[in-house]
Amino acid sequence: MMTNLKPGPDVNRRITLAAHPNGLPVASDFHLVTEPVPRPGEGQVLLRTHFLSLDPYMRNLMDRIGPGYAPPVPLGGTMPGGTVSRVVDSRHPNYRPGDLVIANAGWQDYSVSDGNDLLAVADMARPSLALGALGMPGFTAHVGLLDIGQPKAGETVVVAAATGAVGAMVGQIAKLKGARVVGIAGGDYKCRQAVDDLGFDACVDRHAPLFGEQLAAACPAGVDVYFENVGGDVLSAVLPLLNSGARMPLCGFVAHYNDSAASSPGANQLPQFLAAILQKRVRVQGFIILDYYGERFDEFRREMGEWVNHGKVKAVEHVVHGLLNAPAALSDLLQGRHSGKVVVRLEA
Repeated sequence: MMTNLKPGPDVNRRITLAAHPNGLPVASDFHLVTEPVPRPGEGQVLLRTHFLSLDPYMRNLMDRIGPGYAPPVPLGGTMPGGTVSRVVDSRHPNYRPGDLVIANAGWQDYSVSDGNDLLAVADMARPSLALGALGMPGFTAHVGLLDIGQPKAGETVVVAAATGAVGAMVGQIAKLKGARVVGIAGGDYKCRQAVDDLGFDACVDRHAPLFGEQLAAACPAGVDVYFENVGGDVLSAVLPLLNSGARMPLCGFVAHYNDSAASSPGANQLPQFLAAILQKRVRVQGFIILDYYGERFDEFRREMGEWVNHGKVKAVEHVVHGLLNAPAALSDLLQGRHSGKVVVRLEA
């Protein structure tokens, strides 16, 4: 049960997993725990969360069996999530009170870390960008598009969830590389945002009755790169348009994250998918961005930082205020109700 208990210097609030969701997460799947603020031991730091990242992968971790690259959240366990946190007490030689860091504190006000999972962040006007354009979503777009998609000038790049945290970055990077970019988004407003604000060449509403035909019309030369993070009907509409030798970076399939045993399975897409891959010699590569941090993150942060600072890439955010609003915000995110990177700003 959620309450409106305000945070304080001696109280830590944690939101834990109360039940495995059946489909879309609801309020009863979460539980609020209040407890004393933990104290750091030797070699540890105490962190105060300022911004919490909300991401689609969190839904997968709420199931009884995790997606494979990370363990599922146990019942009673704190909901996971990346954070921008401030060091408030330190017994670690590399961190001092006041330092700003990227952490994995999860859905809570305070946390303790031994420093191994922390990444120092220089103070910036918008520190939440360290969770979005300059963090995991931007990094996912950068690696997936440039390493796997490898767009060439003049090619057509199609981006699903075009105004989402990852898709918005993919489309803008593709434009910087000289590609023609077609977005797919949910609703007229998001499609206008993709074109007018993010610089896409075209965008098609996935809810339109003639979605498949409209997408084909927007891609008269076919599709050379399809950045896949949705699946479902969107994937079905893209498959016939793929050119021979197309590339498909795959980082998610959010259309299926809320599927359950009771869900209607719909049409089996596998034969259509395999036929397209074979006949058109399409290269499909799934990737987990955690695998790339050691060797690529510094390079990404330098390049993306320059693009953002010079206005070549716009960082779109949706900020939710208050830790207790995180469960509803995650549900909204999974239903595509917001544009850009969704972050929760915790009470000061």
